[in-house]
Amino acid sequence: MSGSTCHFRTIVSQPFAQNSYLAWLDHRGDCLVVDPGFEPDAIIEELDRRQLHPAAILNTHAHFDHVAGNQALKDKWPDCPLIIGDREAFKLQEPRENLSGLFGLPLTSPPADQTVSDGEQISYAGFDLLVREIPGHSSGHVVFIWREGDPPVVFGGDVLFAGSVGRTDFPGGDHRLLIRGIHEKLYSLPDATLVLPGHGETTTIGAERRDNPFTA
Repeated sequence: MSGSTCHFRTIVSQPFAQNSYLAWLDHRGDCLVVDPGFEPDAIIEELDRRQLHPAAILNTHAHFDHVAGNQALKDKWPDCPLIIGDREAFKLQEPRENLSGLFGLPLTSPPADQTVSDGEQISYAGFDLLVREIPGHSSGHVVFIWREGDPPVVFGGDVLFAGSVGRTDFPGGDHRLLIRGIHEKLYSLPDATLVLPGHGETTTIGAERRDNPFTA
């Protein structure tokens, strides 16, 4: 929705310092919840405080630190769709695949209500979002791009960080694919585009294209 002011709230979940995001537009009571992590109570408290309800739960990928809060949110809002890339969906209910088993914290998530693929467009809470698949950190990782924002916004998960990129040494990782995807699907966006990463500080496409040593 062009012309609407977008508001973001970052909730950092321990022990992995993972960023969960709430995003909403002026004059609306619904919002997006992106990558709910290990502190879903903090997310729910923030939603209640702001009198917001989630229109969609977006998972950029199925690694357990990004999906640990799915169950609590679905318990409270069972009709809210849980959305993830079509090549990631099976990992939600497989501790080995979502890496929780690897860390000795076996975890499962409710299944996806909707899966998305590269190039698809979805609309929730007033946001028209372009889905781009960028594998490399996880085999079916997607990002959600709000192109109509001023500036545009990328809900980026563990693809591109401020001065870094997602690690590729987990099962399904591929450094070459990750870097290629960043160049082809993110660095083509305007310089001012905000990147809301899965860990660390917000950055911009222009700053990373210019200064990120891992994508040079």
